Amino acid sequence: MNILAVETSTEYCSVALWQDGVVRERCEHVGQKHSEVLLQMLDTLLKEAGCTMQDVDGIAFGKGPGSFTGVRIACGVTQGLALGAGVGVVGVCTLEALAGASGQDKVIAALDARMGELYFAAYEKRNDEWEEVIAPCLCKAEDAPVLSGKGWFGVGNGFAAGAPTPSPSPTGRGGLAQSYALQLVGVDDKAVPRASAVARIAARSFARGDAVDAALALPLYLRDKVALTTRERATK
Repeated sequence: MNILAVETSTEYCSVALWQDGVVRERCEHVGQKHSEVLLQMLDTLLKEAGCTMQDVDGIAFGKGPGSFTGVRIACGVTQGLALGAGVGVVGVCTLEALAGASGQDKVIAALDARMGELYFAAYEKRNDEWEEVIAPCLCKAEDAPVLSGKGWFGVGNGFAAGAPTPSPSPTGRGGLAQSYALQLVGVDDKAVPRASAVARIAARSFARGDAVDAALALPLYLRDKVALTTRERATK
């Protein structure tokens, strides 16, 4: 089975091809130029694999949360390609993709949502499947959900937000890392969602028959008022 995957929810643009468990990926830091480079990256990836869109059995995409424009690009391109190829699609939460790429079994995933807020979720791998311990949500670092147990690993640039405190955590960071100081075994605040992780997670969904029609592919937005100021959002 060949599964094509795209991930554009951050300043990175990545594409991947899952071929019966073997994953090939291209990833570039593109800033705001996802729409300019994504299709060319996909074309190059397929050529490297000796495939065409007619060989693709399904398409997966990072559905968010993340950059509003980036998530819409991933969803729109996926819909167009899937409709043209006549295949189903699977949307994968970008926070779960962060967890999937971490190499850890207990993961707190957090992305900087701007305006002093974070996109946040926690996952634990059980029987080789990711299970939500805390569902994706929007929160401030100081209001992050209570999480039980130790041995958690933090991933994503949400852990880079917030200045060090006078009494820093064992990780040497403030903000979210300080909130979970006694529960974390490590932090990778440079990690980003990758198409390779999206593809691996989606492969299980395709195998279960969970793919949907391209027209039903929807982004995951955790912030409804993306165009309002902080004051407007607080008073609405």
